[in-house]
Amino acid sequence: MWGWRAVPVAVLCIALNGAWPALAAEPVGQAVVIKTQVTGQSGSIEVDTRVHRNERIKTSQSGLGQFVFRDGTKLAVGWGSSVVIDKYVFDDSQSVKKLTIRAAKGTFRWVSGNSNSSAYQILTPAGTIGVRGTAFDFYVGPDGTTAVVLLNGAASFCGPGGCRQLQQRCDCVVAKPNGDMSAARRVDPSILATLGNQRALPFLSGNQRLAGGIGMLGGCNMASAAPERKDRTRPPPAVAPAPQRQDPPQRQAEPQKERPNKPDKPHHDKPHHDRPHHDKPHHDKPDRPDKHDGHGRHDDDGKPGNHGLDHRGHERHHDRDHDNDRNRDRGHNFNRGR
Repeated sequence: MWGWRAVPVAVLCIALNGAWPALAAEPVGQAVVIKTQVTGQSGSIEVDTRVHRNERIKTSQSGLGQFVFRDGTKLAVGWGSSVVIDKYVFDDSQSVKKLTIRAAKGTFRWVSGNSNSSAYQILTPAGTIGVRGTAFDFYVGPDGTTAVVLLNGAASFCGPGGCRQLQQRCDCVVAKPNGDMSAARRVDPSILATLGNQRALPFLSGNQRLAGGIGMLGGCNMASAAPERKDRTRPPPAVAPAPQRQDPPQRQAEPQKERPNKPDKPHHDKPHHDRPHHDKPHHDKPDRPDKHDGHGRHDDDGKPGNHGLDHRGHERHHDRDHDNDRNRDRGHNFNRGR
């Protein structure tokens, strides 16, 4: 009878023992920045939520999570990513003996903490990233193709095709799970075409922005290759303002000289009918005498006469008067002689 009763108890003990390691996993870090949706073993991860050893962290297609481990190591997990904290062995409160993460897919940024460089190891489908007190971005595609871009310090990448050393800032290497691996060279926007994903390496292109010091490591001139975000509505095109017309520079007015005041001309309420009206005054001809002075005369047909003929007629009349005076003088003298 006791044997049959002991079976359920044994099964329960086995179940509890199998669940105990997961329940007793020690926290190794916590979330400091969460955007959109990030999930862990226990569900949604929020700011200040602790993460544990062997926990898988996933982000949505627009998600972003930033985490800080106990030794100061920083890990940013970009959109559409999946990563597992594989191993975490404590050394003391300020460092670790072993920290290994396994990146399945997505885009990441790593900044080493206070532990020895040999304590860090990052596993990807195409090979292993060796850390030497460094900062770098790395991307893992759906087919396992891996790209690593150095931002600070030094790093190495080793896979079936050998090892590559990253020693200069913005050095980049691309490797495939079958062993194909590029030489280390400076990264440029063409790497997005090589990876077949315009959304790869969003921290370098500026497509996703990080908070704090982890986001101030530069972009290696990848910002110009930033693709359009699919998780954001496209803003309406900006309307260029119409160019403003610039008035020509105004000439400074010259000071005007004071002119003496001229007497006002007499104002006539009615026009002069005795003078011909002209559109423009004739300043080059002397004014003719007024007809009311008696010097001008009119012909029988009503047309104005010639002033020269009037003067000659006047002279003949004057000569006749003078001759009459002389004749009278002669007569007077003749009479006196008689």
